[in-house]
Amino acid sequence: MQEFSKFPTKTGRRSLSRSISQSSTDSYSSAASYTDSSDDEVSPREKQQTNSKGSSNFCVKNIKQAEFGRREIEIAEQDMSALISLRKRAQGEKPLAGAKIVGCTHITAQTAVLIETLCALGAQCRWSACNIYSTQNEVAAALAEAGVAVFAWKGESEDDFWWCIDRCVNMDGWQANMILDDGGDLTHWVYKKYPNVFKKIRGIVEESVTGVHRLYQLSKAGKLCVPAMNVNDSVTKQKFDNLYCCRESILDGLKRTTDVMFGGKQVVVCGYGEVGKGCCAALKALGAIVYITEIDPICALQACMDGFRVVKLNEVIRQVDVVITCTGNKNVVTREHLDRMKNSCIVCNMGHSNTEIDVTSLRTPELTWERVRSQVDHVIWPDGKRVVLLAEGRLLNLSCSTVPTFVLSITATTQALALIELYNAPEGRYKQDVYLLPKKMDEYVASLHLPSFDAHLTELTDDQAKYLGLNKNGPFKPNYYRY
Repeated sequence: MQEFSKFPTKTGRRSLSRSISQSSTDSYSSAASYTDSSDDEVSPREKQQTNSKGSSNFCVKNIKQAEFGRREIEIAEQDMSALISLRKRAQGEKPLAGAKIVGCTHITAQTAVLIETLCALGAQCRWSACNIYSTQNEVAAALAEAGVAVFAWKGESEDDFWWCIDRCVNMDGWQANMILDDGGDLTHWVYKKYPNVFKKIRGIVEESVTGVHRLYQLSKAGKLCVPAMNVNDSVTKQKFDNLYCCRESILDGLKRTTDVMFGGKQVVVCGYGEVGKGCCAALKALGAIVYITEIDPICALQACMDGFRVVKLNEVIRQVDVVITCTGNKNVVTREHLDRMKNSCIVCNMGHSNTEIDVTSLRTPELTWERVRSQVDHVIWPDGKRVVLLAEGRLLNLSCSTVPTFVLSITATTQALALIELYNAPEGRYKQDVYLLPKKMDEYVASLHLPSFDAHLTELTDDQAKYLGLNKNGPFKPNYYRY
C-alpha cells in the first residue's frame, strides 16, 4: 500500500501493477493476443524492425515477442504429431523444393507449424493474415524471427489488410508459383492487381466455403486460369475442422467474451451445414433451446431429425437470446432483424466472411457504439436497447478465442498434401478447374492421426478385398460416399 501511495494517478497504478505482474511471472500468455493490452499505438507499417539475422523482410506488431511465440509454436507441435511426422518423412525428399508459396490464412501457433513444415519440405513462403482479428502477434513475430516473410498483426485496418497481401505478392526478384488461400481474398487480389503472376502459378489450394465458392464462380465463368484444389470439401476438413472444431470452439468464444450461461437460453443458428451441426450439438448439450434456419430441405430435415425446430428468422427474432450465423452467405441478419431483437441479445458469426451480419447498417448517427472489452461491442438504440455484437461480425472462434490444435493438425496436413500434389503433378493431370482432394490422400491424413488414440485398423483379407472389389490398402470408399 505504501508503494501504491507513491502513484496517486490511475495511470501510475496501472503501470506499477503491470510491471509487478511481468517481473514476477517472467512469462507471456497467449491470451495477450486476444486483448488490447499494448500501449504502443504506432502502426507496424511505420516501424523499422529487424530480426536477429538483420532481415527486415516482414511486418509484425513487435519482433521482440518472438521468444514467447516460439513457445506457443512448440506447444502446438505437441498435438500436431501427424504434421510433424509428415515433416520428418518427407524432409529428405524435399517435395516442395523450388516452390514459392504465397499464403493468406489465420496466423496462429497451429498455422505456424504448417508454414514451418512447408519450409522444411523445401518451400519459400510469404504470408499474410486472412482475418484482421485472428493473428497471434507473438506467433507472427516468431515466424519473422525464423526468416519467414510474414505481414500480419492483430487489429489491422481494412487498408492494412490489403497492404499486407500486396506486400506478400509484390516483391522484386520473387514470384510465387503456388497459392494457399483461406477465404479467396489473396486469389482475388492477384486476379485484380497482378494477373500476370498466374503465368507461373501451378495451382491454388483453398480451404474455406467462401473461397471455394469464389473459385467455382471463376471456373463457371471460364476465368480460372490454373488448377485449384478444394480442400474445404475434403472429408478430413468437412468432418473434423468444420464439425468437431466448431463444436468445441463456439462455446469457448461465447464464454470468453460474454460469460453467458447457456442453460435455458434460446438460440437461433442460421445454417445447418457442418459448422452449424457442430455449434448446435454443443449448445444443446448445455441445455440451450436451439432453433435452426435453413434454405436446404435436406439439411432442414437433418435438423428436425436431430431434435431441432426449423424456423424462419423473422418468427423467433424477438424472443431469442443469441443469434449465430454460419451460412457462408451475405445479409443473413439484416438491420430489420437487428431492430427487432430483444435487449442484450448476443449476435455473432461463425462463418469465414464478415458479410453474414449487416454490420455496416449499424454505423449510423442514431446508434451508439460502446466498446465493452476486446471484440465485444454494445450497439445502443435511441430507446436504450443494447445488442451485444461480437468481433464486429467476423469469425467468432478465431477472433475471440482459440481452436483445438489437434483438429487443425488434420486440416494443415491436408493442405500440405494438396500443395505437394499440385506442385509435383505432371503436366496435364490437372486442368484449369476445381478439384477435390483424392480419396487416397484423405485416408492417408486420417491414418496419420490414428496413433494419437492408439487406434488399430482392421486389415482386409485377400478374400474379403476381392469380395468388396477393393484394394487392401484403399481407397475404401468411392468418391460419392457420404461419411
